Amino acid sequence: MKVKDNNVTKYLSDNPWETELSQLRDLALTCGLTESFKWRQPCYSFHGKNIVILGSFKSYCIISFFKGVLLKDDKSLLKKPGKNTRSGRIIPFTNVEEILTLETTLKAYIQEAIEVEKAGTKIPCNTGENTPIPEELSSLMKEDATFKKAFFNLTPGRQRGYLIYFSGAKQSKTRASRIKKYKEQIIDGFGFHDCTCGLTQKPPNCDGSHKKLQKQ
Repeated sequence: MKVKDNNVTKYLSDNPWETELSQLRDLALTCGLTESFKWRQPCYSFHGKNIVILGSFKSYCIISFFKGVLLKDDKSLLKKPGKNTRSGRIIPFTNVEEILTLETTLKAYIQEAIEVEKAGTKIPCNTGENTPIPEELSSLMKEDATFKKAFFNLTPGRQRGYLIYFSGAKQSKTRASRIKKYKEQIIDGFGFHDCTCGLTQKPPNCDGSHKKLQKQ
């Protein structure tokens, strides 16, 4: 069994789903995955490639497969966590017995996920063609050519992230406000979830470096 990360151990000890998550942890380590603590959650990788991550909510805990959409899911266990989720898929649990019952199947799913990484299989790129451009964004593009060029210079994934966020507001006033808030960030070439403070050691993701400065 692989080495256990102390940060994960502490996370589990403070979690109401400690027993269930500990069982999932042991299962992941038995499959030969490397444990680390990423995004404040127990994460398991194979040769540097993320395979699964554990998490908890009020009513259940989960094991989440980063590329779950590519798995066969013969048992129909995988669930889409959100309507806009492209690749990740989760399996929720509410007690240890459920995990023990599915132990063999879970190991098979993890092994399949490992094989997906070995094969170098990629998630098909979503160009965002199915995500409509809100009228407020279209109007601003007509007024500001620089902004329009900057938006379409973003990667398809970053474009889609903004379109989902902007379109998520029901009122036109709110959509316009959101677009205005992120206008400069878009012009600077940043995605919706990108770190903009310039301190992160893991660009484009935020590693919390700015929080350390706030405590000083």
